[in-house]
Amino acid sequence: VQLQASGGGLVQAGGSLRLSCVASGRSVSNLGMAWFRQAPGKEREFVAASRRYNSNPYYEDSVKGRFTISRDNGKNTVYLQMNNLKPEDAAVYYCAASARGPILSNLRNVGAYGYWGPGTQVTVSS
Repeated sequence: VQLQASGGGLVQAGGSLRLSCVASGRSVSNLGMAWFRQAPGKEREFVAASRRYNSNPYYEDSVKGRFTISRDNGKNTVYLQMNNLKPEDAAVYYCAASARGPILSNLRNVGAYGYWGPGTQVTVSS
């Protein structure tokens, strides 16, 4: 599985961006998909996930109500719609995939995902 994320950029606080992650080599309908982010000097952290065969999305608390993860199986693409962006959302955003779910208790762990894209930079100006 290869993943390619795009859609990052510079936006003012309160603005919106939509990240896209195109998968190749396997259908996203058969993958657990997630978005993580990593700010300078910080560890990579979970943002949102959509488990394999499960339509319920999961979000990190600070992005609930602002971010939405979605899939377009026809385009083999997963999206992260980000609204009301804040300066603390600035980071490199990574798309990740798992061929095994992942299980709910492991959803937020970097190690649960075996496939990663190269990341896309999101910058939020105050």
